[in-house]
Amino acid sequence: MVETLSGLQQNETFDVVVIGAGGAGMSAALFAAIEGARVLLVESTEYVGGTTAYSAGTTWIPDSMHGPSVNPDDSSANAEAFLRRAVGERSSEALRRAFLAAGPQAVAHIEANSDVKYRARPFHPDYLSELEGSTLRGRALEPLAFDGRKLGKHFALIRPPIPEFTVLGGMMVDRDDVGHLLGMTKSLKSLRHAVKLLARHACDRMSWPRGTRLVMGNALIGRLLYSLLARNVTVLVSTKLEALRTGANGSVDGITLSQNGQRRQIAVTGGVILASGGFNRHPQRRSAMLPGVDPSWCPGAPGHTGSAHDLALAIGARYGEGALSNAFWAPVSVRKRKDGTTAVFPHFLMDRGKPGMVVVNQAGKRFLNENTSYHLFGIAMQEAHRQSPCVPAYLVTDAEGLRKYGLGMVRPGGKGIAPFLADGYLTRADTLDELAGKLDIDPRGLTDSVARIDEYAQTGVDADFQRGATDYQRANGDANWPGPNPCLGPIGRAPFYAVRLYPGDIGAATGLASDQHARVLGRDDQPIGGLYACGNDMQSVMGGVYPGPGITLGPGLAFAYLAGRDAAACAQTASAARTSSAAWSEPADVSPQRAKEKIFR
Repeated sequence: MVETLSGLQQNETFDVVVIGAGGAGMSAALFAAIEGARVLLVESTEYVGGTTAYSAGTTWIPDSMHGPSVNPDDSSANAEAFLRRAVGERSSEALRRAFLAAGPQAVAHIEANSDVKYRARPFHPDYLSELEGSTLRGRALEPLAFDGRKLGKHFALIRPPIPEFTVLGGMMVDRDDVGHLLGMTKSLKSLRHAVKLLARHACDRMSWPRGTRLVMGNALIGRLLYSLLARNVTVLVSTKLEALRTGANGSVDGITLSQNGQRRQIAVTGGVILASGGFNRHPQRRSAMLPGVDPSWCPGAPGHTGSAHDLALAIGARYGEGALSNAFWAPVSVRKRKDGTTAVFPHFLMDRGKPGMVVVNQAGKRFLNENTSYHLFGIAMQEAHRQSPCVPAYLVTDAEGLRKYGLGMVRPGGKGIAPFLADGYLTRADTLDELAGKLDIDPRGLTDSVARIDEYAQTGVDADFQRGATDYQRANGDANWPGPNPCLGPIGRAPFYAVRLYPGDIGAATGLASDQHARVLGRDDQPIGGLYACGNDMQSVMGGVYPGPGITLGPGLAFAYLAGRDAAACAQTASAARTSSAAWSEPADVSPQRAKEKIFR
């Protein structure tokens, strides 16, 4: 049930309290509720869903019940060996094993006991596909589409997707829908699919502010919310965590919440699970941990302020160490919307890895492999920037590239670009020299970079950065490209276009140090009683490495399962102890003889 803080009593008791209603937090609340716990879910913003609602909803869980449908040869042992090679000593091997063991159990348990449903993506390679133990399919799960109309008035609670990822005023589309919409004039199957989508959306807009067919991250959040409400989990939005209360033994046994001038003390018997999204918008910690990265480049949801971390650190928690990076990254482009808000568009896979695209720095030179994973792309931008200005970098294509693949917020087709040109998001020129002049980059460097790309498109071999050399990279190229390398094509048909790219942090990799049960560790490496962390509040089990799709949501689900069940079990133990204590207690005026009789009865 969705409540206001004033609807709760002072010192009201819950078995489990979860702070943060993103994918991990909602999952933790659901797992605890499945165990029979009385659960309170607290969200600081007006929406549930966090950054998960913006995402593709991909969840990396090796050896799940769905994996064999597309890859019967994979195993947990393969995944463990892969992670050992990819992550190594950047995270605890014991934690990785806990994740690999809990992940399949979490998927099976949540599907058996809720409306959350997944399927294996037929083809979704691990990002570090060159490493032994990687797979092309089976580990990446995606949520099934969800009918938001089932939520009724509570549909409005779900954080809407990034507008630039929708079409026709709020119609969500996934990667399959995009293919059908682009191919509707070429295939009867695609035409049928597109007509069905459009008809559904037209009906939706007669009664709803946006499309109610939810896909990707919105589908996952919709399914979680529907399941939480069915289990009578109490949900508070626009509510701030002000304090963590500890008892005489140092364990967390209560919290203080505030909302619209109201304040309540809440007692907690089982545990508090922190899933507030990480430190990324914490004003001091961001500048220290992500130096030089403007907050306006972050495409994540606004709730990850790190304020819950302040409270945890104050009672003895500590951050984990050893990660490759404090955050996960993606190249982003930025544009001001008409309403004054900032649109931040992550360039995951639709443009930069396609034929006819090149990324250059301010000297007009290539400095990375355009087809590398978005995380490594963001890291490479920052590392190269220390030597030569690479922020912003420039994603350049020609008329054919723009028409076929689009460019950031500019969709494929090459139409409707006037507003993007007018506000400077998109730059156009009739020659490469003119484009370089408009971008204030070295024209000789740009011309040389394009000439080299044209040469590599002919040979199929990128002698500079080995673009298209791995299965993952080729998967993000164009499978229909006639050249020898699906990632390399010439750039020669005027006019030429460019957008500016920045390193955008898409989530925290550094978080609170925790153990195999998601219990937060103190400075003495012992668990702080009653305090758990999952999602981006927990130190990344991937050690700041991004080995495959969904490696934040996958561990988020697995450790939500461990935290939610453990906290619920602690609440049951505490309840049993209270019951036992009450059964053995006697009023003060009971005689010694009667007390003796009761003991031996």
